[in-house]
Amino acid sequence: MARAMRVLTVLPPKERFAPQQAGAIALLVQRMALEGEIVVGSPLSVPSFQNVAFQPVPSVLYPFGRIGRYIAGVTQKIRQLQPELVEVHNRPDIALGLCKRFPNLPVSLVLHNDPCGMKKARASTEREALARKVVVVVVSEWVQKRFKSSGTVADVQVLPNCLDFSVLPTPLQPREKLLLFAGRVVADKGADSFVAACAEVLPSHPTWRAEMIGADRFGPDSPQTPFLKQLRAQAQAADVVMAGYQPHHKVLEAMGRAAIVVIPSRWPEPFGMVALEAMGMGAAVVASPRGGLPEVVGHAGVYANPDDVPVLASVLRDLMNDPQKRNQMSLAGQKQAHKFDAEMIRKKRQLLHEEIVKAWSHKHT
Repeated sequence: MARAMRVLTVLPPKERFAPQQAGAIALLVQRMALEGEIVVGSPLSVPSFQNVAFQPVPSVLYPFGRIGRYIAGVTQKIRQLQPELVEVHNRPDIALGLCKRFPNLPVSLVLHNDPCGMKKARASTEREALARKVVVVVVSEWVQKRFKSSGTVADVQVLPNCLDFSVLPTPLQPREKLLLFAGRVVADKGADSFVAACAEVLPSHPTWRAEMIGADRFGPDSPQTPFLKQLRAQAQAADVVMAGYQPHHKVLEAMGRAAIVVIPSRWPEPFGMVALEAMGMGAAVVASPRGGLPEVVGHAGVYANPDDVPVLASVLRDLMNDPQKRNQMSLAGQKQAHKFDAEMIRKKRQLLHEEIVKAWSHKHT
C-alpha cells in the first residue's frame, strides 16, 4: 500500500474549517481530505471538523498587512510540519508568497472562482507567471477557460468538486411539493428571481409551497443587508418562507424533501455545488445556463435565464404539473451526480499530488 503523503492544505483566511461555519471551500476540503493531510486556516471559536487534522495559523507580528501576517503564520507551520506538498486554495497571492519563501517545495493552487478577478491573476501576464511558479488546479473547465483567456499560455489541471454519497441523508419519498432555493441570498445568486417566479406560480398551485435557505453569507451571524430587507417583504407577499442560514446537513435534508431545487444564478458559477448536492439528493433541478453549471447538471436538469422571470416561472409551472417528468429528472440527476463521487475524485487528487511532487523534483534537480 502506498505511503500517505504529507500534504499541508492552506485555506483562505476568511474560510472557517468548522461544521457550523464552513463555506463552500472548507466543505470541499473536508470532503476531499486524504490520509496524512493537515489543514491550516484562521483560528476557530468552535470545534473544527472531527475527521480531518486541523491546526490554526499562528498570529505573527509582521509589518506587511493582514495577508502578509497570514503568510508568515503559514510559513511557521510549514517549517514545523515539513510537508511534501503545500496546496493553497483560491489565493494566488498566498501561493506566490509561500513559493518565494520555499522555492524547493511543491506548491499547488486550487482555484474555485474566476481567476481574472483575483489579486496576482487579473492580467494574462500575471496568470502566465503564476502558472510557471505553482501548479494551477481548477474546479471546472469554465474556470480553466477563464484562466487561459486573453491568450494566456499555461498548463492548468481540472479536478472537479465532489459529493460524498456515504454521508448524505436519505431522501424523503414521496417528495414534498416544495420549491427550494439554497445558497447565499444575494442578487448574484438570483434570489430575487426565485421569489418573483414563485409569486407567479404559487397562486395557481395551492398545494405547493416555496422556501429559501441562506443568508447574505455563511454562518449564523450573517448581517441583514438592504437587499435582504427588500427581498423579505417581496417573499412575504409571494408566500415564500425565508428560513435564514442553516447548517449544511439541514440544507441537504431540505434538498432531500424538495421536489424541485432552483439555482437561478446571475453570475457565472465557477462550478455549481448546490446543483450537484440537489441532484445527489434526488431533486429535480432548474438551473441557470451560466458558468460551470451546465458542466455539472448536464442533460439531467432544465435551464432558465434568471433575468427572464416569465420563462423561469413557465419552466417551474411545467415541472409542478408533471410528476412523471420530475421523477425522470430525479433519477437522471442522481446518475449525473455519481460522476462526481468523492471516493473517485479523492483517488484522482492523490494521483495528481504524486505527479506534482514527481514533476517538481525533476524540475529542481
